[in-house]
Amino acid sequence: MRQAPATVHELIERQAAARPQATYAVATQDDRQLGYGELVRGCRSVAALLRSRGAQPGDTVSVVMPNGLQTLRVLLGAMHGGLCVNPVNLLSQPEQMRYVLAHSDCRVVCVAPEWEERVRGMLAGLDRTVDVIVVDPDAAALPGEAQVPALADASPPAPGDLALLMYTSGTTGMPKGVMLSQRNLAANAQAISTEHELGAADRVLAVLPLYHINAFAVTMLAPLVQGGSLAMAPRFSAGRFWEQAAHTQCTWINVVPTMISYLLEGERPPAAQTARIRLCRSASAALPPEHHRAFEQLFGIGIVETMGLTETAAPAFSNPLAPAARKLGSVGRASGCEARVIDAALAEVPDGTTGELAIRGPNVMLGYYKNEEATRASFTPDGWLRTGDLGHRDADGFFFVTGRIKELIIKGGENIAPREIDEALLQHPAVLEAAAVGVPHPHYGQEIGVCIVLREGLACTEDELRAFCDTALGRYKTPGHFRFVTDLPRGPSGKVQRLKLLPLFE
Repeated sequence: MRQAPATVHELIERQAAARPQATYAVATQDDRQLGYGELVRGCRSVAALLRSRGAQPGDTVSVVMPNGLQTLRVLLGAMHGGLCVNPVNLLSQPEQMRYVLAHSDCRVVCVAPEWEERVRGMLAGLDRTVDVIVVDPDAAALPGEAQVPALADASPPAPGDLALLMYTSGTTGMPKGVMLSQRNLAANAQAISTEHELGAADRVLAVLPLYHINAFAVTMLAPLVQGGSLAMAPRFSAGRFWEQAAHTQCTWINVVPTMISYLLEGERPPAAQTARIRLCRSASAALPPEHHRAFEQLFGIGIVETMGLTETAAPAFSNPLAPAARKLGSVGRASGCEARVIDAALAEVPDGTTGELAIRGPNVMLGYYKNEEATRASFTPDGWLRTGDLGHRDADGFFFVTGRIKELIIKGGENIAPREIDEALLQHPAVLEAAAVGVPHPHYGQEIGVCIVLREGLACTEDELRAFCDTALGRYKTPGHFRFVTDLPRGPSGKVQRLKLLPLFE
C-alpha cells in the first residue's frame, strides 16, 4: 500500500503527476481556473522568486492578502519550496498586525495593493530588512516571476520542517504564533478527506478567509489529498452564496455558525442550486441546535458539526458522515487524533464528567513561536495538548463542549456554562443571537449578564426575556443583566469573544 504523503510538497507533487489536467481551483467571480499541472509549476516558480528576494528554506514569508487564486499560489508555493508561511489576519488591529510582522521574523512580505502603505509603515521600525512584494490576489503571476530561473538545488522539505506560523486571536494580550509542521498539515488534510469521504469529483465552496486555519486546512489543503477542487470566493456573501455554489458545481460547503445564521435569514434558494451539495461542514464555534435543525429543514442539506483549533491544524473532532450516526449538539468523536477529558490535576475523568478537553496526535502543533513558557503551559507532562475547552465525553465516544475555562461563569460557587444560557434564549422567537458572560457581583462573585441581538422586525422587552428564562432555566440561572446590541464581537473564526462584552455591564 502506498504511503500517505507526509508533506504539503508531496501532496501537490503527487496530484500533479496523477491529474495534471484536472482543476484544483476556480474563481467564483470570473471562472478562471488553476489546474494541478499549472499549480505545481507555479509552486516552483513562486518558491524561486521568494528565494531570489532573500527568503531561504526555513525562513518565514508573511502574507497580507485577501482570498484569490494568487493567494493560493503564494501560500502553497512557499510551503512547497520549504518556506514557512505566515498568513496575517486582515481583521487584526494595527497594533496586533505590527506585532505579528515583527515577532514572526519574516524575511519577505507578500501584500495586496490596498495594504501596501499600511504594511510598509508597520515594517519601518523593525531592526531587520524585510522585502515587500506587492501582489494582486487575482493576478496570474507574481511580479517578476517569469524572469526568475527555476531553482537548481530545490530539495523538498522534510516532514518535521516548519510550514505554517499562524497567530491565534485571544481575547486579551498579544496573539501567540502557532508552529505547524509539514507533517501536521499533511496529516490533518488526510484526516479531513477521510472523515468526509472526499473524492476527485468533490468541490468545496471556499468562502472563509485563507488567513484562518479552517480555510487554510479544510478548503485549501484537504482537496489535495484525493485530487478534488475548491471554488475560491473573494469573501462570504449570504446573497450570492447559493448561486456561487451552484454555478461552480460545488458538492460540499464549509462554513461557520455565523454564516449559517445569516443564511437562515435569507430566502430558500431554488432546489436546483442545492441539488449537488451533499454535505455542509460547520466548525470554528459551537453551532446552536436550533440553528442546526432550522438549516437542515430549510435547505435540505445535512450538517456535519466538527471542532478544532489553530493548535491542531483545524479539526480534531468530527461527527460521522452518516446522518443517523451524528449527535445534535456534539462536536463528534476524535478525528485524526486521540482525545480525552481531564480534571484540574490533569487526570482523565470518567465519561459524563465535565473537565478540560485534551488532544494528542500527528496534527498537534510543535509549540508557540519564541514562547517556551506558553508552550509548556499548553501541554501535560505526558504530551497532551490542553485545549482550554470545557466539556464531556459520552459513552459512545462523542464529545460535547460547554464553554471555555476562562469564560466559565461561577455564581455563588456553582459552575454555569455560558452556552446553556445562550441556547435557552435562542429558543425565544425574537432572539437571533445571545451571548452570556460572567459579570462581577459583590455577593455571588459573578452574576450572569447576557447580550441579545433581536431578529429584524421583531421586538422584545427585558421583562419578557426575564420571564422566558425563569421558565426555561430556573430563577438561579436567569440572567441578572440584559443588554440589547446590534451585533456581537467575534474573532476571525466567528467565535463570540465574550470577555469583550464585559464593558457593557460596567
